[in-house]
Amino acid sequence: MVSMPEQRPFQSYLRGAAFRTAATGHHGLTPGRLRSRELDAPFHGVRTLGIRADNVFDRCLSYEPLLARNHVFCAQTAAALLGLPLPRSLRADTRLHVGALGGQGPRRAGVIGHRLPIDTPCADSVGGFTVTDAASTWCQLAAALSREELTAAGDFILSGIRRPGGGRSDALAQLEELRAAVSRHGAGRGATALRWALEHVRVGVDSPQETRLRLALVAHGFAEPVIGFPVAVDHGTLTLHPDLAWPDLRLAIEYEGDEHRESKRRFRADIRRREKFEAAGWRVIRVTADDLGEELRAFITRVRAIVAGRRAELAR
Repeated sequence: MVSMPEQRPFQSYLRGAAFRTAATGHHGLTPGRLRSRELDAPFHGVRTLGIRADNVFDRCLSYEPLLARNHVFCAQTAAALLGLPLPRSLRADTRLHVGALGGQGPRRAGVIGHRLPIDTPCADSVGGFTVTDAASTWCQLAAALSREELTAAGDFILSGIRRPGGGRSDALAQLEELRAAVSRHGAGRGATALRWALEHVRVGVDSPQETRLRLALVAHGFAEPVIGFPVAVDHGTLTLHPDLAWPDLRLAIEYEGDEHRESKRRFRADIRRREKFEAAGWRVIRVTADDLGEELRAFITRVRAIVAGRRAELAR
């Protein structure tokens, strides 16, 4: 029996990397070696080694060898790389959005190409990929998002992420930058939704659910609640910031996602937090996902009753 010669291992620098098949000679690979089961072919003309490509970062890394000098990631892909909240349907779409500055977007399986103005502002995302900046990306999303979803994405851009201890990461853009981007967008797709969202974005928002809650209350005739209003508790020794509040009524509105229920530590902390609000003379309205979904009508009725009762109580 003739034994097959052992194949040379791949160069160590190729592991976790993507490379063009046209450059195999540079890496010492033969055409036969390209058919190794260790390699994946995420795009025509590209091979990867040890990249799972089950998240947007790895998919972008897999496509990187095909990027031309004027190509950047944009739209949903840029939004994901920047951390913007997206609806589940868009997060599940594995196609990459690639824009060409001043040219025709690429046409390739698994890629949606976009023609972008040559002066489109760009930035670096986590991982070092070049993407359209947050304000431009926000406008590009107008073709795929509702006005409420756009508002949630805009809130995230203006607010950053709350860090443990109460601080925040830097905002991805300022309101003036969003206004300028909307002006550049002009009458493009989703322009009406963009202008509506621009009027409703706010600073200091912690989650898309808080955005939905605020917009739902305003849409049903309530005064717009204040975001993160400071409430002194424990005889003034501690300050808490409810998600939303009507300070004149001393009503705090707290959105509670599943993590509040599933984490014992969070659940117990929520109980103590509510007790501190109540000891300081505040009433707390707790809100869940059902309240913003199929139970919205009942939730609005409940809030109306609470507000009316609170007004009567404070008027005594």
